[in-house]
Amino acid sequence: MLPSECVLYAGASLNKKVKYSAAAIVVFAAAIYINNTNHLAAHREGKPVLLAHRGIAQRFDERELKNDTCTAARMLPSSHEHLENTISSMRAGFAAGADVVELDVHPTTDGEFAVFHDWTLDCRTDGSGVTREHSMAYLKKLDIGHGYTADGGKTFPFRGKGIGLMPTLDEVLATFPQARLLINVKSRDPSEGEKLAAVLNKLPAERRAQIMVYGGDEPVEIVRQRASDIRTISRGAIKRCLLGYIGYGWSGIVPGACRNAMLLVPVNAAPWLWGWPDRFLNRMKSANSEVFVLGPYRGGEFSTGIDSPEQFARLPQNYSGGIWTNEIEAIAPLVRR
Repeated sequence: MLPSECVLYAGASLNKKVKYSAAAIVVFAAAIYINNTNHLAAHREGKPVLLAHRGIAQRFDERELKNDTCTAARMLPSSHEHLENTISSMRAGFAAGADVVELDVHPTTDGEFAVFHDWTLDCRTDGSGVTREHSMAYLKKLDIGHGYTADGGKTFPFRGKGIGLMPTLDEVLATFPQARLLINVKSRDPSEGEKLAAVLNKLPAERRAQIMVYGGDEPVEIVRQRASDIRTISRGAIKRCLLGYIGYGWSGIVPGACRNAMLLVPVNAAPWLWGWPDRFLNRMKSANSEVFVLGPYRGGEFSTGIDSPEQFARLPQNYSGGIWTNEIEAIAPLVRR
């Protein structure tokens, strides 16, 4: 074979390889598209599931918030009489259209779980110190409306009105025996997970199916192990789930951290999820998980909810997954409409 013929042969062979490689890439890309396009996914009918964060609560200035910010001291002008994490705020949340109500818990020194948001008592109440370092008997004597002010401390509209209103978890479970609840564990103490799992395991299986738990990695992992039929999520699990799904969810494989979970997805991150919304929702449902969309995440320690018509409009048309909101009274009418 002449040198020129060798060159032509080699060129033809290379062209064939390039064509085969290009064809393989096209086929692979087409397979990924078909496996993940939302256009070919079955749409799950029904209205969104609404989750009312802290029931109906007094709103506050959300700018530059951190986990230890005293939000009661930056309350916005009040439009209602409810204080967060109380029986009345939860009842009002359900009445306004919530399907799920979120509440915060702390173990007490006398074996109860107090339903209260803050790690310490100093911001909202007339007590002081770390919440979990007190007995429930002591916490019941406090005024949980003591610290609320919308004018920099000139007036305190709820002072004296919240005495004895801090409920126990047992009281919440007894008051709402059939309602869906999301329990927030505020610590990273594994023993708190053991105590909470013990409480939940005393409930009938059909009641446990209506309860979800989220919070610190360590206690939530204990609940996940000890009460395995309860959907859970933690900050670490959310990160593992979403990063894993973005990385290889195109294959249809659901990461382990996404299974039997309560998933929180910022609305600005949702479009990056393979098959969003319907195929993603269907995959999570098949993994016994439920998805709730949050407001946009912009870094930092605080996440917003879907709290305004503008944020609600960012959801896909006919979206039927979960919605996390701090403004159930504003969002529920939009869903019903």
